[in-house]
Amino acid sequence: MVRKLITAIFLSVTTLLTATAAPKVKPGIEVLRENNFDILKGKRVGLITNPTGVDNELRSTIDILHESPEVNLVALFAPEHGVRGDIPAGEKVGGTTDPATGVKVYSLYGATRRPTAEMLKDIDVLVYDIQDNGCRSYTFISTMGLAMEQCARLGKEFVVLDRPNPLGGHKTEGLVTEPDCISFVSQYPIPYIYGLTPGELARLLYEEHLLSTDKPLSLTVVPMKGWNRGMLFTETGMPWVLPSPHIPSAETAIYYPATGIAGELDYLSIGVGYTMPFRTFAATWIDGRDLADNLNALQIPGVMFRPVSYKPYYGFSKGLNLNGVEVYVTDFEKAPLTLVQFYVMQEIARLYPAHAASKGATATRFDMFDKVCGSKDVRRKFFQRHKVEDIETLWSKGLEEFNKTKKHYHIY
Repeated sequence: MVRKLITAIFLSVTTLLTATAAPKVKPGIEVLRENNFDILKGKRVGLITNPTGVDNELRSTIDILHESPEVNLVALFAPEHGVRGDIPAGEKVGGTTDPATGVKVYSLYGATRRPTAEMLKDIDVLVYDIQDNGCRSYTFISTMGLAMEQCARLGKEFVVLDRPNPLGGHKTEGLVTEPDCISFVSQYPIPYIYGLTPGELARLLYEEHLLSTDKPLSLTVVPMKGWNRGMLFTETGMPWVLPSPHIPSAETAIYYPATGIAGELDYLSIGVGYTMPFRTFAATWIDGRDLADNLNALQIPGVMFRPVSYKPYYGFSKGLNLNGVEVYVTDFEKAPLTLVQFYVMQEIARLYPAHAASKGATATRFDMFDKVCGSKDVRRKFFQRHKVEDIETLWSKGLEEFNKTKKHYHIY
């Protein structure tokens, strides 16, 4: 009797844990599979993906399509880091053959960043399946948009297998990219945090005529099941696969927009090269306690700071003892994520005027900072006094209008 009771309790707990662990959200690749790959049948298929293109059992979209008798996968297209994630950040990706499938791989992060007519001549439909981090400067959405443009020009179909925006679908921050700052890290006029899934963004880019072609595009979005706009990635139940080497967790994606822009100036460590990528601001000349006290005194909504010391293993300030602050986002909804780094630069300029952000960086770093910000005026105005109040209005330029527009493209 006791044994039966224990067994029953065990089975009940196991069932509960299994139910709890089951993903709430099905990505587009799983929905496509449930539909027996109907939209790809009889077509020659190309696939833009990387290691994040997986189902909830961590099976690669490459392998799922390759193994399906319903799909003729004839080419792979590699964004930054490569289709299998074996290329370091910023390094060019070469053309090769995928050893697991024998399928030809074309590079979209080397001699060209858009598929050429030669690359696309033997395909009918180009499929996109990549987990993004929700920020404009992350290059995968630029790859998506450029590929859409080329498919429109050449009369090829384009399919997006949708995935969650890890920052949810409500939060938007940052100005809309200005024309003189359009680049691969700000390819389209959208805010820094844009609050759309890849599929929703693809629809907006096409239907708002933001692509650099007026030719029609056959665009299909395979939506997720179970996702809603209020979900952060940790609430989806889906496994997180790092989309690039320094985004090891879904939580890191929250900190990327809070530190990454300042990181372009290359005068502070933002934790890349240590165990806290995109979580810190540190240098040899900072007193972490003083900086933390100054920042906490500002009472920035939803954000706290603590003193931190560490020695980077590689990259910026490798092997040096650094001091600074670690950022804690305590209320995601309230936190002005993208302004956090500007508040940090403000307080650093107050405490250490000789090390203000306007001093020491090269013209190349300033140029990259401008491109990531999406405006040259942000740096010009901020560097005059290093005061956040001087750029707050500019930082929201075009945001209200974008928020009205984006609602037309919400799928969820």
